Amino acid sequence: MAEGISLEELQLAARNHGMPLEALRYPVTPVGLHYLLTHYDVPDVDAGSWSLRVRGEQEVSLGLDEVRARPWVELAVTMECAGNGRARLDPRPVSQPWLLEAVGTARWAGTPLRPLLEEAGVGEGAVEVLFTGVDRGSEGGEEQAFQRALAVEEALRDEVLLAYEMNGEPLPPQHGYPLRLIVPGWYGMTNVKWLCEIEVLREPFSGYQQLWSYRVRQTEDEEGEALQWMLPRSLLVPPGIPEFMTRERFVPAGEVLVQGRAWSGLAPVASVDVSADGGSSWRAAELEPEEGRWAWRGWSFRWQAEPGACVLCSRAGDEAGNEQPLEPAWNLGGYANNSVQRVPVTVTG
Repeated sequence: MAEGISLEELQLAARNHGMPLEALRYPVTPVGLHYLLTHYDVPDVDAGSWSLRVRGEQEVSLGLDEVRARPWVELAVTMECAGNGRARLDPRPVSQPWLLEAVGTARWAGTPLRPLLEEAGVGEGAVEVLFTGVDRGSEGGEEQAFQRALAVEEALRDEVLLAYEMNGEPLPPQHGYPLRLIVPGWYGMTNVKWLCEIEVLREPFSGYQQLWSYRVRQTEDEEGEALQWMLPRSLLVPPGIPEFMTRERFVPAGEVLVQGRAWSGLAPVASVDVSADGGSSWRAAELEPEEGRWAWRGWSFRWQAEPGACVLCSRAGDEAGNEQPLEPAWNLGGYANNSVQRVPVTVTG
């Protein structure tokens, strides 16, 4: 834990970037504004020599043209980093210092994973499917490729994609060119970039990114709970104009159209409530039509703003009864902080 931002954290913040919250106005996030987290280095992948190896009961190897020749599917999917909101915890966990901007929605296109797994053969004793990226680094004192595993039943979901396009264009290098995994509804670390190998496992994967990283724990010697589905969250488009350093907002008195986006991996968004007094009282916002199950949902609220200082909040609930908490729950890695957003606003006369 630390009070100030360290040089190491500044290095991470310079390499990675969040989505400016004013970009919530776009139903689909422009590629350059979509949040980005790169664990190690962006690898230099030659698509001409690259291949995807799939190992099940038999081995299948595909070049990029062969992947592209398979059935094509496009899905709008909201992706959020599991550490989004980490920097707002107290004490602050030392890592990539995300505030609230580690999110974006893109149109990901490629081919469904399930038919390829079935061709390779999953087998009766299979328990997980392991995904390996080209990128390598050192973490936790261990040299490794970035790897994550999914339970077989999750990997076989029809909507899980091997994506080679983002918003109608080939994947840019920083987003996993030439191929990445897209697992709708799960936090971002699951969506392995620069994918080069898929392996069906008969034993649970015990790599660093699975057993140590991305787990909710209170102490270092605790096993913790693995992160999976995105918790419900709503963010509002910052109204009015900002003060340069503090980002406090200024709006004129009168009717103000407050807008935002809400999402949940656990279940479809059912409601968004808005507060202008820091969460003491709430009123229902109007939901826009869904853009698809796995994309965020727009909402709007007409606020009668009166002169003075106030704090705008929005709170999402989903169809399974999950709702954003008013206060965050602390954990060692700073994960899954989906507490209610608070936006200080000065209403001018």
